[in-house]
Amino acid sequence: MQTSAMHAGSGQKSTEEEPAKSTAVYSTRQVAELIGLKRHQVRHYVRRELLRPQRGENGEFRFSFQDVVLLRAAKGLLDADVTPRRAYKVLVRLQAQMADVRALSSLRITSESGSVMVSDGNRRWDAESGQTQFAFDAPEKRKVSVATIVGSHLAVGKEVGEMSSDEWYNLGLDLEEVDLDKAPDAYRKALELDPNNADAHVNMGRLYQLKGNLRHARRHYQLALRAIPNHQLANYNMGTIYDELDELEKAAEYYERAPAVPDAHYNLARICELRGDEVSSLRHMRHYRDLVERSES
Repeated sequence: MQTSAMHAGSGQKSTEEEPAKSTAVYSTRQVAELIGLKRHQVRHYVRRELLRPQRGENGEFRFSFQDVVLLRAAKGLLDADVTPRRAYKVLVRLQAQMADVRALSSLRITSESGSVMVSDGNRRWDAESGQTQFAFDAPEKRKVSVATIVGSHLAVGKEVGEMSSDEWYNLGLDLEEVDLDKAPDAYRKALELDPNNADAHVNMGRLYQLKGNLRHARRHYQLALRAIPNHQLANYNMGTIYDELDELEKAAEYYERAPAVPDAHYNLARICELRGDEVSSLRHMRHYRDLVERSES
């Protein structure tokens, strides 16, 4: 979520739907290799009953994509130096809150100043207390005013009327960090100056999508793809539109056109798993992990 729209900066949105029946296709070894955990760590979560895998013909564990999503979140918490006991409590709480695998897989979980924070693109909250925050309310960002951001873009001696489409686009990126409501105005100005600014269309589409306006979001993604047909994020984000509409075949078509986006493979793995295509699901999960590791190296 993954099923989550991204921009040239990045962001996410979760959705809820009726739980889909899932098949269990992953062995303990496959799950451990895909997520980057030790096999005994995977079995630990089974013993604690966070995971309830099915059994294969020989009694071996067979894990579902839902299990992979939970273990991915567990790995992220452990990497952030959250203790195993605390990570377990957080995951139990999140598992109860999320209606389905799509909603859970769209979350971003981080450890910040001793707190475990969760984000779904629209909001941030403390995983343990449930207290809600907003992503742009971080103390270091509150110190920066919109006037300061705009002034930094004019420091080179240009007047507002002399700014290029790309400069307005970059201003929009900065405004997203301090005043999300003002960012669309900058992107609109970028598009007035250059209707083929694909990145500006992608970010406008994402902001519409976060507000639930899929029609306007899709239109901007279409315009981005008209300008640059192989635009990776535009294709990926278009896939998330159809994913939210539960048109999985159409979503998969667009995800396939975004091979450089890790989450495209993550979502394709989920779709393939729903189709019962174990081989393709495993292949996309490997691609996903390879891309993530490459970006972190």
